[in-house]
Amino acid sequence: QVQLVESGGGLVQAGGSLRLSCAASGRAFDTYAMGWFRQVPGKEREFVAAISWSSPKTRYADSVKGRFSISRDNAKNMVYLEMHSLKPEDTAVYYCAGDPYLEERDMHITTMYTFWGQGTQLTVSS
Repeated sequence: QVQLVESGGGLVQAGGSLRLSCAASGRAFDTYAMGWFRQVPGKEREFVAAISWSSPKTRYADSVKGRFSISRDNAKNMVYLEMHSLKPEDTAVYYCAGDPYLEERDMHITTMYTFWGQGTQLTVSS
């Protein structure tokens, strides 16, 4: 089992950059596929980015491709989301999620993740 804590959210102007961090506690972090999702009030939680647990591969939502980058540091039990060229429509609560041995083909599916953080708010002003 793993516990996830996000940090790094805040207020940023459009066009700016920010890095979100997700700290994981627990064992066998290197066996967890990790994802970032986001949610705005009244809408479903949506996939943003994910990184696999083996031979790390990444996957991105079309809306963030080329602007966001996900990475992981297994030695530190950390996952990061680098965000650039931020837009007002990126405003949301961002959640870190993890699941052990999750297949790459399923990494974009919200319901496939067992463990979730509490979320961190990102607000992008125009």
